[in-house]
Amino acid sequence: MLQTGLTHISRQVVDREHTALVMGSGDMEVFATPAMVALMENAAMSAVASHLPEGSTTVGAQMDTSHLRPSAVGAEIEACAELVAIEGRKLTFRVRATDRGETIGEGTHVRFVVDRAKFLSKL
Repeated sequence: MLQTGLTHISRQVVDREHTALVMGSGDMEVFATPAMVALMENAAMSAVASHLPEGSTTVGAQMDTSHLRPSAVGAEIEACAELVAIEGRKLTFRVRATDRGETIGEGTHVRFVVDRAKFLSKL
């Protein structure tokens, strides 16, 4: 059963493949904003995955986030997502990423609950 307050923390060590230089979002070897956003989305998805009906999943629809400070290759990043609102199939999460306990990014993320088979049939 979905309820507000569900949380999850996803972790990732920054490898070269997660850098702005490699991902094409910048020209420095620092943790890329797209990699941070993906980790935040993973935390949100994981927070509710075991509480969904059989055959359902969630898909990302909106991300409003700020990337506040850089992280180096080798840093361990934690992204926490908390489900803060449920409006039918629309789920809203507060997301935050940290490096050594310091906030590096934060924002709001919206996901929708979908039936996997029906969703994939639209491809």
